[in-house]
Amino acid sequence: MLYELIACVRPSAAGLGEVREIAKTCGMAVLQGGGVIRTIQNWEKLMLPRRVRKHQTYYDRGHYFLMRFDAAAATQKRMRDVLGLDPRMVKFSVVKVGQKLEDVVKNE
Repeated sequence: MLYELIACVRPSAAGLGEVREIAKTCGMAVLQGGGVIRTIQNWEKLMLPRRVRKHQTYYDRGHYFLMRFDAAAATQKRMRDVLGLDPRMVKFSVVKVGQKLEDVVKNE
C-alpha cells in the first residue's frame, strides 16, 4: 500500500542533521519491512498551525519533511511506534494514499 508520512521535527541548533537522522530511521524501517521509498522531500522550518506541547516543551515552529513509501500495514505501524517514542519529533501523520502508485497517478 502507498503511504505518505508528514513529519515535524523540533527546530534545533543541530538543524538538518536531526531531520536526516530521523528520515534515515524511517527509511530503514520501510526497507527492512520489505517496502520501497518513493520520495523524500525537505520542507524546511515552518510555523505550526498552533502551539504544541510535546515532552514538556512548547513549540511554535518545526522542521518538516515528507516521505512517500510503499509498505505493508505492519511496517507502517512499527514506524509510527518508533516515531511516537522519539523525543525529537513534534508531530507526525501517516496517511494511506492508495493501494498502488498506478492508482494514485490515474486519479491525478
